[in-house]
Amino acid sequence: MVTYLICAAAWAVPGAGHLWLGRTRKGVIFLITLPLMFACGLWLEGRLFPFDLTQPLVALAAFADVGLGVPYLAAKAAGAGAGRVIAETFEYGNAFLIVSGLLNMLVVLDAFDVAQGRK
Repeated sequence: MVTYLICAAAWAVPGAGHLWLGRTRKGVIFLITLPLMFACGLWLEGRLFPFDLTQPLVALAAFADVGLGVPYLAAKAAGAGAGRVIAETFEYGNAFLIVSGLLNMLVVLDAFDVAQGRK
């Protein structure tokens, strides 16, 4: 049961799972870099994609965005991430937003493996 709480914490706050497990260095690195990458994506005028199941690629991008947890929820609640398609940096911003969420999903899986004693 504790393993799933660690995974939930790792999803909600990037790096929290590693910090909980005593892997301070990795936890701090994830805690700083992933939200910073997400913030760069917003700064580059990327879009937080909506869940639109009629467009499968948009739905996948939305799923990837949600992977960052609380920073995503806070940005969505604040109305950030509308994206400006005509911005020169729009696609770069999208890439940063999507990749930060996907990387956090990998961090959650790593925290799960550490909690299970596999690493």
